[in-house]
Amino acid sequence: MAQEFVVGVDIGGQTSKIGVVDKHGEILAQSVIRSDTYGTDAKAYIAALAEAVSLCIKQAGKKPGDIRGVGVGAPNGNYYTGQVAFAPNLAWAAKTSVPLKDLLSEALGGLPVTVTNDANAAALGEMTYGAAKGMTNFIMITLGTGVGSGIVIDGKVLYGHDGFAGELGHVTVVRNNGRMCGCGRSGCLEAYCSAMGIARTAREWLAASDEPSLLRELENITSKDIYDAAKKGDAFALRVFDYTGTLLGRSFADFIAFSAPEAIVLFGGLARAKEFLYEPMQKAMNDSVLNIWKNKVKIIFSSLKENDAAILGASALAW
Repeated sequence: MAQEFVVGVDIGGQTSKIGVVDKHGEILAQSVIRSDTYGTDAKAYIAALAEAVSLCIKQAGKKPGDIRGVGVGAPNGNYYTGQVAFAPNLAWAAKTSVPLKDLLSEALGGLPVTVTNDANAAALGEMTYGAAKGMTNFIMITLGTGVGSGIVIDGKVLYGHDGFAGELGHVTVVRNNGRMCGCGRSGCLEAYCSAMGIARTAREWLAASDEPSLLRELENITSKDIYDAAKKGDAFALRVFDYTGTLLGRSFADFIAFSAPEAIVLFGGLARAKEFLYEPMQKAMNDSVLNIWKNKVKIIFSSLKENDAAILGASALAW
């Protein structure tokens, strides 16, 4: 029997999304389980995940024999080893390496399992089903709680010698007195251009000035608050987006020098603010990039539905 279906699993700090997917990128069934209720007990989490995968396959009207394999996108997921290693937002993998691939495959009766990090999974999903379909050289940037990246060169995701290549969110963009990043270093792109980073910019700027803004009325400013204020024409919020887009664009110019991509593809919650980010990103990128690439590299936004993209990205691994 032809194995015309795969399972995609996206493991996040709070929830894990599971879906059965066909070759056209249609999700036939999907479910969600918690990732954060198992403490440090990795085996208990994997047992629950395997049960949820099996149930999802049944809900799709399929049998295990119809499934080609399972693709898993996870923080600090290693494509080579199949391990999730020292992932700070997963209690069961925060201080150790968990052989997720082997344990999940065993729990699923030997079904093939492939693991990578979540940004690489997003790149694969975009290349298989989305805006990068047909492209062989591009960089995926995920703008969410953090800043992740997946680098595709000649049609292949770049993993490096140890499986962890593609941490462009942790290049240094502010050298002197840069913000501390969750990775332990200072001045990282993630500390400025993630959803948390842009909120921090707004809070710091408000504290340092008397500039009027709708955001002054709020206690805990989020990236969505800044977006909503910008939509209302708030000059302060617009300036925060201009600064954030400029930092991203300058960084893109450096990334281009590394792999000469056809495009930089943006995905994630913060990328939804594209009407405020695109122009400063495009200008800063072309102002900073070497002349040989000026006006040659596109900035495009994911065409995948946000609710489905994580599952589709992970499922692309299994093909």
